[in-house]
Amino acid sequence: MSRLLTTGIRRPTLAVVGATGAVGTVMLQILSQRADIWGEIRLVASPRSAGRKLTVRGQETEVSALSEEVFDGVDIAMFDVPDEVAAKWAPVAAARGVVVVDNSGAFRMEPDVPLVVPEVNPHAVRSRPRGIVANPNCTTLSMIVALGALHSAYGLRELVVSSYQAVSGAGRAGVETLRQQISLVAGTELGTSPGDVRRAVGDNTGPFPEPVALNVVPWAGSPRADGWSSEEMKVRDESRKILGLPKLPVAVTCVRVPVVTTHSLTVHARFQDTVTVGGAREILATAPGVVLFDNPEAGEYPTPADVVGTDPTWVGRVRRALDDPTALELFVCGDNLRKGAALNVAQIAELVAAERH
Repeated sequence: MSRLLTTGIRRPTLAVVGATGAVGTVMLQILSQRADIWGEIRLVASPRSAGRKLTVRGQETEVSALSEEVFDGVDIAMFDVPDEVAAKWAPVAAARGVVVVDNSGAFRMEPDVPLVVPEVNPHAVRSRPRGIVANPNCTTLSMIVALGALHSAYGLRELVVSSYQAVSGAGRAGVETLRQQISLVAGTELGTSPGDVRRAVGDNTGPFPEPVALNVVPWAGSPRADGWSSEEMKVRDESRKILGLPKLPVAVTCVRVPVVTTHSLTVHARFQDTVTVGGAREILATAPGVVLFDNPEAGEYPTPADVVGTDPTWVGRVRRALDDPTALELFVCGDNLRKGAALNVAQIAELVAAERH
């Protein structure tokens, strides 16, 4: 039975689809940490996970198998499932009157599906003709809150990005692969001659084309035209859509690094007018969802080891480009499972729920 607010308004019923996955697990943690606006929370997953019991908001809840009937009486559904599953089931849920907030890539670039970051374009959530709101890719989300704040002040006109992406971006298999590889190379002299790490790891590269332990891999995603990867194209296309800059020049190189969770990016951003470090720092220091952590002389700048498990986008190494007074250089870190996925989904769902009052 859905609970009532003190005003007598029924609290919305929420479904978490993909509740047993890596992001789904974080989703349940976040639901237990944020304001209690929900009534019933239904946990949904594949049939093989049905019957499992998970805890959300201190209450043990049984996981239901994904079906049409599971959406009966649901107001909002948060999806964290593979693209093909979302493509099939999100329209099913929407047809039953559910507002779907989808974390997959199935709908992000559809013109009639808003792609929303609440700190940047919250207004976009109101126009959802298909009943679906898309959540950006974790790499885009790791930087876009900070970029959105700077764009509002200075007007972004070009973006060059390199990512340093954690293995959890490839799911549980990515994390397990890194941990297994670390155990193989720990305490050895590996990494000192050509191919020695590859020989030690053997075929145990998991979802990655190369070993990630003692290595960096300049590839994330699947192949796209002209040597680009799908992950790189996502950052370009999604940044344009979120910021409302359909012709923004964007160059991206995505790199996988031996970090469990939290993506990092170097950002070279060119603006319409001359920028100052002082002005940029003031904007970033006061922007919602951003933490400015920038004192290199004291050894203070964001790193994944410190940012993991936190919600904000952390920004450091703020510099004006040496040869361009309209450009800024930044180093950005964001937990790819929290703001990069589950937290942003939860924030979008809260925006939709707020429309009911």
